[in-house]
Amino acid sequence: MEKKLQAVYTEGVLRLEEPLQLKEMQQVVVTVSDLPAVDDDLSGYFTPEEWAKAARDPVTWEDVKQALSKISGCLSDTVTAQRQER
Repeated sequence: MEKKLQAVYTEGVLRLEEPLQLKEMQQVVVTVSDLPAVDDDLSGYFTPEEWAKAARDPVTWEDVKQALSKISGCLSDTVTAQRQER
């Protein structure tokens, strides 16, 4: 089984955010990777094509505010659902 999981390092221990289906004393290989903070680096969140398209986009801040004001519900849920469809 190979599975990517998120964990939090607390007081010298990695605490997984979801349980694993492992037998007691089963040996595993662990690879640790720092997840970039959203404020630090957004490059991994978009494809190079999406970045290039956005650089040529003539949308103004006022256009964005008007578009967002028309959206009902939770925008983050909508974005997350669209990302999961990829």
